[in-house]
Amino acid sequence: MVAQQIIVLLLFMAAVSYAGWRAYKAVSKTKSGGCAKGCGCAAGKAVKI
Repeated sequence: MVAQQIIVLLLFMAAVSYAGWRAYKAVSKTKSGGCAKGCGCAAGKAVKI
């Protein structure tokens, strides 16, 4: 019974950590790209001729 509670607690902590990481990534703006997503996907795709 105790092992089951520990497993559930670890899974819950992992889920909360993942949700917090996703929220942090959504809020933080590290690079500004060409699109509105803020992922920086168009920052290095400029082609010089």
